[in-house]
Amino acid sequence: MDKQLKPGKDYIGVGGGVLIFNKKGEVLLMKRGKKSKNEAGWWCKPGGTVSYGEGAAKAMERELKEELNIKVKIWGLLPHTDHFIKKEKQHWLAINFLADLRFGEPQIMEPEKCDEMRWFDIKKLPKKLTRTTKEPVKNFLEGKYIKL
Repeated sequence: MDKQLKPGKDYIGVGGGVLIFNKKGEVLLMKRGKKSKNEAGWWCKPGGTVSYGEGAAKAMERELKEELNIKVKIWGLLPHTDHFIKKEKQHWLAINFLADLRFGEPQIMEPEKCDEMRWFDIKKLPKKLTRTTKEPVKNFLEGKYIKL
């Protein structure tokens, strides 16, 4: 019997996320729910897994539509994050983007994966941030990104 291989557990998962800014310059974060792939209860930027044959930026646009019912304008690329989650025996490579909200009011479309969502001042974020959010925020504040 073949078992279904899982990204992040059976092989290195490739995913990503987007620091989305509103017109006030605030950033959108989501609190991971109990049925998230990992790190339930932690705050993170929206994003998800890149599917086979899909470009990373297109994957993030798709994920944001699925998760939040919004469209964004991706305008920047941050350094990637090597994300090792030892407690959960997972390994992910996260591609990090910057974007502005273009259309829609963010809504939690997958309530089983997301407990809460809020806009934050980028310099006043919750303490319980995932590594895939903490590193990109630090890099953004230090100007370590490429404008696309």
